[in-house]
Amino acid sequence: MIPVLFHLGPLTVYSFGLMMALGFLAADYVIRVECIRRGYDPEYSSSIVITAAVMGLIGSRLYAILDDLPTYLADPKSMIFSGSGFVFYGGMIGGIFGAYLVSRWYRIGFGSTMDMCGPALAIGQAIGRMGCQLAGDGDWGLVSNVPWAMAYPRAIVGWNAQTVLKLDDHYQLVSGFFPGVRVHPAPIYETILYLGVFAILWSMRKSSYPPGRLLYWYMVLAGAARFLVEFWRINPRVFYMFSEAQLIAIGMMVVGGIALLVTRQKDQAVSGQQPGEKESRPAMSAAQA
Repeated sequence: MIPVLFHLGPLTVYSFGLMMALGFLAADYVIRVECIRRGYDPEYSSSIVITAAVMGLIGSRLYAILDDLPTYLADPKSMIFSGSGFVFYGGMIGGIFGAYLVSRWYRIGFGSTMDMCGPALAIGQAIGRMGCQLAGDGDWGLVSNVPWAMAYPRAIVGWNAQTVLKLDDHYQLVSGFFPGVRVHPAPIYETILYLGVFAILWSMRKSSYPPGRLLYWYMVLAGAARFLVEFWRINPRVFYMFSEAQLIAIGMMVVGGIALLVTRQKDQAVSGQQPGEKESRPAMSAAQA
């Protein structure tokens, strides 16, 4: 754990921020490789990543505010300008909307854009979770005695009775802190799973048609990964043993699964279409658009 990497005068460089930046760079590289392969303007990747990053941060903060509206109404300023409170699902919705805007500007099909963004999302998440691990931002798991369990004594959010939790018999979170306590390293679990999602999507990218199918597979696979990890994370249970994130993950898997079935049926119904046929229309530059 290294929450703070170094100081440059008044500037503090945090490990979480560095890993987030590396995640965006990795996503940009993945999309750029696909742009070149598909015959698109390589600069399209940077436009997507920058716009999606900005819209994702906005969406993430809006989701956090709506999810905890009483706290926001009590002290709006502190919640808006806080360095915490970023929620992935809000960020994903905002990022997809940002990618849609860029696809319209470049006049590139949104389905093809999402096919390029699916693997990029997965690799970005994998790297971003390592930022959570290094910073100790509270995304760790429940108290555990498994051999690979670990402590986060230098966590940026603190390592105490309020942050070290366990589930009681009624699936309620209670303090699990005691000297020498260890927990599940949930960010590492997520990194491993999202790397697996990336590997699967990357292997499918040359044969995933009609356009948009990779995004649907991302929703199914990433939803399954998050659903699984939530059993060990310290998020409140809102429906029996399930957290809010798990219910959203189920929704992702259902929507992605239905979309895959629908597109498969449409693909089979189109006569004369060759599986894996490549979209040939090149991208227009921003200036041409």
